[in-house]
Amino acid sequence: MFPLKDDIPSSSYPIVNISLIVVNIIVFMYELNIHNLSVFIYNHAFIPAILFEYHDFFHSLTRAFFSLFLHGGFMHIIGNMWFLWIFGDNVEDEMGHTNYLLFYLAGGLAATFIQGVIAPSSTVPLIGASGAISAVVGAYFVFFPHAKVLSLVPIFIFITFLWIPAWLFIVFWFFMQYLNGLLSISSSYTGGVAWFAHIGGFVFGFIVAKYMAYKM
Repeated sequence: MFPLKDDIPSSSYPIVNISLIVVNIIVFMYELNIHNLSVFIYNHAFIPAILFEYHDFFHSLTRAFFSLFLHGGFMHIIGNMWFLWIFGDNVEDEMGHTNYLLFYLAGGLAATFIQGVIAPSSTVPLIGASGAISAVVGAYFVFFPHAKVLSLVPIFIFITFLWIPAWLFIVFWFFMQYLNGLLSISSSYTGGVAWFAHIGGFVFGFIVAKYMAYKM
């Protein structure tokens, strides 16, 4: 299933969410002009071994922050920014602009470090906004479970469009992250995706949103 839109309009202009999307796109455009991108990413992105093997916390923190705005290709950034566009505006409405920005960044950092804990000796750079966006999805699950999400749904060789309850869409999405995460640690299959960053980000967002909902 792939989300196309939800049925909850923004009640205020989502300046933070749009700004995050713009910054990600600008950084990606900058990446396209780097001659040796793989070296650039290796020198700037979060690498678990730097933290867990060499215990360099300061550089790991700055690398983790920078990693949130790096992407590995057009499909990577398009998929991430589309999810952020659909789910982020409503979460920003609920949290407020400043809290949403802090939440997004904290969720991304938490997701990155959780993936690092799963593979602490890895020297593969972790990049992408998907951990932070997973935190946004976790918060959306708490705040708007009864929203509807228009989704593109493949059924065998056919494609259809269905309005699906947000809670059901997100439960299915989370199950797929969990299943792929299990596959990634039980076999040589990884697919180049940091599945546990998605899982960790979602859990972080769910917990923070639950706390905020309780305090409201």
